[in-house]
Amino acid sequence: MGFLQFLLPKDKKFFPLFAQATENLVKASKVLVELVNTAPEKRKEFVKEIEHLEHTGDNITHLIFTELSRNFITPFDREDMHKLASDIDDILDFIHGSAKRIDLYKVNELSDSITILADCILKGAIELNVAVKNLENLKNENIIKEACVKINSLENHADDVFNMGIARLFEEEKDPINIIKIKEILAALETATDKCEDAANTVQTILIKYA
Repeated sequence: MGFLQFLLPKDKKFFPLFAQATENLVKASKVLVELVNTAPEKRKEFVKEIEHLEHTGDNITHLIFTELSRNFITPFDREDMHKLASDIDDILDFIHGSAKRIDLYKVNELSDSITILADCILKGAIELNVAVKNLENLKNENIIKEACVKINSLENHADDVFNMGIARLFEEEKDPINIIKIKEILAALETATDKCEDAANTVQTILIKYA
């Protein structure tokens, strides 16, 4: 154990809250994957479930912010912890936004690009959960680094999927209204993968300072 790790206070509040936040994110990501792979008439129940999980995530984020304001001593830099909580919340917001758009725009046929992006979000959320949970025990530095590298790779893949999806959309879709609808859904999903990479970068910042 490094000298800085020895000095870190034993935390019983923040780590459980961050674990709850990423576990909730994984749940929402799994529901999103179910949503994009189900029949249009069954999507509303998944949208409602994501909405519930988004509210749960908001509550967890609020609790983290409250604890940050109450506690003078925190396990990591206050700014980094605030940023990580905000990053996780942002991913959830874009998952919710994607689901709402799919529902409200009544897009019956969802492209392969949409389903692949949803899968990228889920895989990224799972890796982020691994990385965040291992922050409590910084001797597992390699596990955290590996998870962050995977998230970065997933974001790069998502960029490619998004660009190909937009190109195919302009090539194949003749209805300009449908183009706008699908483009917005793709953009929201791709932004969720960007936010996942932001969270991974925040985790790596913490790792550089304390590992």
